[in-house]
Amino acid sequence: MKNGKCPKCKSSEVFTGANIKMKKGVYGSNTIPLGGILGSQIALDNYVCTNCGYTESYINNPGDIKKIRNNWDRAW
Repeated sequence: MKNGKCPKCKSSEVFTGANIKMKKGVYGSNTIPLGGILGSQIALDNYVCTNCGYTESYINNPGDIKKIRNNWDRAW
């Protein structure tokens, strides 16, 4: 979806919240929990197709991806 094309319906009506400021905050509405004592959060960049509603989320900070690898359980 990062290329502006919806993989579900093939529409080019894809919009992104990648440039939204303050993704991390009191409510963490655009985050996923990392866990831990301080309850860390990782910001997400969301892409939404306004034609069919399909949504994808991405972690863009490589350091945050490493944190997931180190703190979450692997899905088997």
